[in-house]
Amino acid sequence: MELLQSMRLFARLAELGSFTKAAESLDIGRPQVTRYIQELESSLGVRLFQRTTRKVTLTAEGERFYERVQDILGSISAATSMFDRSGATLEGRLRIDIPTAFAQVQFMDGLKEFTTAFPRINLVLGVTDRTVDLVGEGIDCALRIGELPDSTLIARPVGMATMVTCAAPNYLHEHSEPKTLEDLVSHRGVNFLSGQSNRTLPWHFSVEGQDRAYISNTGITVTESNAYVQCGVAGFGIIQAPGIAVGQFLSSGALVEILKPYRPHPRPVTVLYPSRTHLAPQVQVFLEWLQERFPQLHPAWLEQ
Repeated sequence: MELLQSMRLFARLAELGSFTKAAESLDIGRPQVTRYIQELESSLGVRLFQRTTRKVTLTAEGERFYERVQDILGSISAATSMFDRSGATLEGRLRIDIPTAFAQVQFMDGLKEFTTAFPRINLVLGVTDRTVDLVGEGIDCALRIGELPDSTLIARPVGMATMVTCAAPNYLHEHSEPKTLEDLVSHRGVNFLSGQSNRTLPWHFSVEGQDRAYISNTGITVTESNAYVQCGVAGFGIIQAPGIAVGQFLSSGALVEILKPYRPHPRPVTVLYPSRTHLAPQVQVFLEWLQERFPQLHPAWLEQ
């Protein structure tokens, strides 16, 4: 059992790169982490970590050992949870992060179904459009819309999000409604500045089945999804957003969909998590639930 504890400490330290953070995440003293790692290195006869005043990194031997430890801990987690998947007994904290576009009533109703099915799971919900450090911030998994940059995270596709190009009625009354993509040159758009690349995200349109990117003439540029939609409602210009984010405004008439014949291809929705193995049971059951329930979280705008 002590070897197993040492392996768990080793894996956590490898993920966080800090003795202090590893101790805090496991709710034990820092000296205890140091002692376990020293004893593990002594028993193996190799140095697992390179230590500096600022960072702890794996040695080549440590990286090889980490791969095996992940497999071992994953197998143990699966074995110990195989009879513990009922909502009545499954428990623990589950921290997830969703994009701002998903912070809508229908989506929250779906999450409520999950907490009802698993009442002893303590769900911690973050809402942000920025790139999050899952390991450093203690986040179990994150949902994201659109293509993702290369990373060491595991990315599991869960569905697609319909995209809509729209504008406020007062804007269209003043500038007339564009009927073709060529008409856009005389219109103003609300642009979205990506916090990850610090670049304006282009709009996308489907032309005879092919994707065409377009950067609009800007009236205003924003960095947050809610502000982006509200700028569209206020009449700053045309916006292109996930239908889940603007559906209520389309229903009320505060926004009107335009260029529908050129509606872009749906954007992929992906759930990200740090490791394919060594998943806590509450994380595994959430991933399974999300994969199964995703289209029902907002049937009008989400699909498998």
